[in-house]
Amino acid sequence: MIKVTIFNEYLHETTDPDIKAVYPKGIHTVLADFLEEQGFKVRTFTQHDDNGNLRDELGITEEILNDTDVLIWWGHMAHKYVPDEVAQMVQRHVQCGMGAIFLHSAHKSKPFMYLMGTPCDLKWRDNEKERLWVINPAHPIMKDVPEYIDIPQEEMYGERFTIPDPDELLMIGTYSSHEVFRSACLWQRVNGKVFYFQPGHEAYPTYYMPEIRNIISNAVRYLKPTYRVSELSCEHYHGEKL
Repeated sequence: MIKVTIFNEYLHETTDPDIKAVYPKGIHTVLADFLEEQGFKVRTFTQHDDNGNLRDELGITEEILNDTDVLIWWGHMAHKYVPDEVAQMVQRHVQCGMGAIFLHSAHKSKPFMYLMGTPCDLKWRDNEKERLWVINPAHPIMKDVPEYIDIPQEEMYGERFTIPDPDELLMIGTYSSHEVFRSACLWQRVNGKVFYFQPGHEAYPTYYMPEIRNIISNAVRYLKPTYRVSELSCEHYHGEKL
């Protein structure tokens, strides 16, 4: 059984009534529910409590990551409150073999930036129709994914996206305003794989779409470690601050 740990900022859903109406129990709960239906063993951690208060501890520990095959991370407004040591711990565990999926605005999360080594900036604008084009249909993450997926409302993310060139580019997003974006990207980081997937703005019900759920489920299966060094060996991979 693949062990999945989900980290969610959980701030929009507790402080904005419109967003709470879309994800009343939080984005992490919606992700966990459909992943559990796929047979994964899932646990969740949130940066904020049900009242929107910042937790003293995030719950992301060495013990938890040692027992995680794939980590899923969603964040937006409170990246700066993630301790550097937690972000570096995530980076190190990916280098040891753990898989990591970063969703939507987690492109500016500390763990993702540590793993990329770049600012990970992009162009953005709210409320656009998006079409996601599959450009590598033979890849396992694209299994049972149609040629394109239309998302009625999504936050426009556009180039230039200041990331390292992906090892594999699986999808490109296009918008009615003609911007394009590298929407599904894969990297190898020492022993572990990193997948960035762009859709998932908190104000829209993107994570309820079957096609989006299928891609995330496929990614969990693909990112499951095939080789992982021991906890002792893991200490040889130290994260560096940007």
